[in-house]
Amino acid sequence: MDLRDTPEEAAFRAELRAWLEASLPDELRGHRGGAARFDGPALRDWSRALHEAGYAGLTWPKAYGGGGKPYSFQAIFLEESARAEAPPHVGVIGLGMAGPTIMAHGTEEQKARYLEPILSAKEIWCQGFSEPDAGSDLAGVRTSARLEDGHFVVDGQKVWSSFAHLADWCILVTRSDPASQRHEGLTYLIVDMHGAGVEVRPLRQLTGEAEFNEIFLAGVRVPVDNVLGEVGGGWQVAMTTLLHERGTLGFALTATLEVAVGRLVELARDRGATPVQRDAIAREWIELQALRATAYRSLSTLLRTGVPGPEGSILKLQWSEANQRLTKLALELLGPDAGLSGGNAPYGGYWQHQQLRSRGNTIEAGTSEILRNIVAERVLGLPRSR
Repeated sequence: MDLRDTPEEAAFRAELRAWLEASLPDELRGHRGGAARFDGPALRDWSRALHEAGYAGLTWPKAYGGGGKPYSFQAIFLEESARAEAPPHVGVIGLGMAGPTIMAHGTEEQKARYLEPILSAKEIWCQGFSEPDAGSDLAGVRTSARLEDGHFVVDGQKVWSSFAHLADWCILVTRSDPASQRHEGLTYLIVDMHGAGVEVRPLRQLTGEAEFNEIFLAGVRVPVDNVLGEVGGGWQVAMTTLLHERGTLGFALTATLEVAVGRLVELARDRGATPVQRDAIAREWIELQALRATAYRSLSTLLRTGVPGPEGSILKLQWSEANQRLTKLALELLGPDAGLSGGNAPYGGYWQHQQLRSRGNTIEAGTSEILRNIVAERVLGLPRSR
C-alpha cells in the first residue's frame, strides 16, 4: 500500500484543484446531494465542462473517448471533487457501471453507439437490478424476457432504480430461461427507457425528494442486438457491473466523510460540545482514518491486478454506518433546534436533511447485510451462509 502521490499524480492533483477552483460555479458548490444533484441545466452544463476538460471517463481507453489514465487518477479526481463539494457528472451510472460493462462485454457496434453519449452527458443511464421480491439478491430475478421475432419481450418490475425518472437507457437483468434457477438463465439487456411499455414511478423519500424509482415493464420489446454479452450469460455480465460500481467508490466516500467530519467539528465549536460528544467526534475521526487506509489498500490491489476486488464492500459498509452515526451526532449537538425544519432550521436545515438522507445509505448499493456476507465469504474466506 502506497499512501503517497507519484510526481505525475501530484501534478494531476494540483492541476485538478486549480481547475475546480476556477471552474466550479458558486451555486453548485456545497450541493446537498440526493435527487437535486441531477436537476436543472446547470448540472448538465457542469457535466459537459467535465467532459471537455478531460475529467469524464478518466480511466476509459482513449479509443473510446476516455483519458487512458490509471485508476489512481480516478481516485484523485473523486477525492478532490468531494473535497471541493462539487456535484458529480450526471451520468454517474453510465460512467461507473454501464460504460465499463459495455467496454468489457459489448460488440463494436454497441461501443460506438453508447459510449460517447455517456461521456458527454447527452444520455443518462439507470440500473435495473433489484426487484421487490428479491431485494439485493440478484439471483432471485423474476423479470422475464422471452424471445419473439428477433426481439425479447420483457415483463416485470424493478425497484430502487436511481434516476430512472431522468434516464434514457437502462442496464437490465432478466430471466430469459423460465426453467432456470438462481444464477443460470439470466440475460443482460440494454433497454430504451422511452420505449412503449416502460413506466417509471418515483419513490418519495424521507427528505421529500424522489431520487429512487420503481420501473414497470409490460410487453417491452427489446431488439436482440441490445443483448450485452451472451444470451443466458447475464450473471457474469452483472458481476462486471457490480465490481466496477465499488471499484474506486471508496475514495469518493472517504473524501465526502472527511468534509462531513470537518463540518461536524465546526458545529461542535459553534454549539459547545460536551466532553462525551467530543469523544464521539474523535471516534468518527479515527474511523475516517481507518477508511482512508482501507481505500488506499483497495486501490493498490486494483492497480496491481486491474480488477476491482471485494474490499470495496468494506468501504461502502463502514462509510454508510459511519455517516449515519455522524449525522445523528450532529442532531444531538443541535439539541432542541434539531426539530426545526425549512427556513426556521439552523444552518439552513443542512443537518436535518443529511440525517434523513443517511437512512438510505445502508440500503443502496447493497444492504449492510449483503455486504457483510460478501466480506465474510470473499475477504475473510468464511463458508457461505446460504
